[in-house]
Amino acid sequence: MYWQFGYGFIPILLIMLVVASVRILREYERAVVFQLGRFWQVKGPGLIILIPGIQQMVRVDLRTVVMDVPEQDVITRDNVSVKVNAVVYARVVDPQLAVIQVENYLMATSQLAQTTLRAILGKHELDQLLAEREKINQDLQQVLDVQTDAWGIKVANVEIKHVDLNESMVRAIAKQAEAERERRAKVIHAKGELEASVKLLEAAQKLAQAPQAMQLRYLQTLTAIAGEKSSTIIFPMPIDLISSVLDRLTDRPKSGEPG
Repeated sequence: MYWQFGYGFIPILLIMLVVASVRILREYERAVVFQLGRFWQVKGPGLIILIPGIQQMVRVDLRTVVMDVPEQDVITRDNVSVKVNAVVYARVVDPQLAVIQVENYLMATSQLAQTTLRAILGKHELDQLLAEREKINQDLQQVLDVQTDAWGIKVANVEIKHVDLNESMVRAIAKQAEAERERRAKVIHAKGELEASVKLLEAAQKLAQAPQAMQLRYLQTLTAIAGEKSSTIIFPMPIDLISSVLDRLTDRPKSGEPG
C-alpha cells in the first residue's frame, strides 16, 4: 500500500511542478526574472518556464498608463494663487529598471508629476499660464521625462486639464479683456479716420486740377439727392456764381435815377 501510494503521488507532483513553472505572458507584458534573488533576465511575451523555488518573476505592463495629477495649489510668478490639475501619459520602456530602481514606478511618477507641476508653473505668470499652455505642457513633459529615465519610464505627454481661478480674479481678467477690446476698437477707428482723411485729400487735389470733374460730381450728387424720399432738397451753389449775381444786383440803378 505504501509503495502504491508513493508511485501514484509522483505523477501528481510532476504535474504540480510543471504547472508552477509555466507562465503565459500577453503581448504587452514582460517578466523580470530573478534567480536566487539576483536579476537574471527579462522574458516574454508568450510561454516562459521558471524553475520553482529558484526563480521568481515580476510581471510588468508595457502599455501607456494615464495618471491623473490631483489638483495642486500653485502661486504664479506674479503672486496669483490658482488651482491646477493635469494628466500624465507614461509607459515602461525598460522593465528591469522599473522593477529594480524604484519600488512602485506608478506612484513615484505620480508624486514627481505633482511636485514638478508646482515648480514649473510657479515660474510663469498668469497670462502665460492661460495663453501658452502648449509650451508649458512641453516643458513639463521634458522635465518629467528626464527625471523618470533612470526608472525606465518614458513620459510621452503631459496635459494641463483645468486652471481654477477665484471669482475676484475672474472679474479682473474680464475687465482687463474688455479694456483691451476697447483699446483695439479705438485704434482701428483712428486708423480708419486717418486713411479716410488721406483719401479725401487726394480726391480734393484731383478735383481741383479738373473743374469738369467737379461739375460731374455735382451732377451725380443731385441725382443721388433726387432718388432720396425727402421733402426738402438743398441745392449747393458755387460761391463764384452767387457772387456774380450779387454784384449785378448791387450795380442795378435805383428807381427814379437816370439810367
